[in-house]
Amino acid sequence: QVQLVESGGGLVQAGGSLRLSCAASGSIFSINAMGWYRQAPGKQRELVAVITGGGTTNYADSVKGRFTISRDNAKNTVYLQMNSLKPEDTAVYYCNLIGYRYSGAKGDYWGQGTQVTVSS
Repeated sequence: QVQLVESGGGLVQAGGSLRLSCAASGSIFSINAMGWYRQAPGKQRELVAVITGGGTTNYADSVKGRFTISRDNAKNTVYLQMNSLKPEDTAVYYCNLIGYRYSGAKGDYWGQGTQVTVSS
């Protein structure tokens, strides 16, 4: 089993900052990529940012220059620093991990989600 535990969501005013964390645990042998997705009410889940095992990052155009994804490989933890938050960033943010278990099985795992609310 692989578990992802997210933290750091909350309520913030526009222009403020939040930092999300996602810690992975369980029978993880290797991680291909970890990332953050978000889903606002009535909208589809969308990619926010992703970081590969080699450190390559990719961001949604809507968050470029405001959000930064980073990773602590020793802790199997990924972070999302969110600055200059806007009301349209309001959503449930989900952590995602793609990797291999010790059994050799490849998996695509999701956290339970953390609410981010930005007030205007």
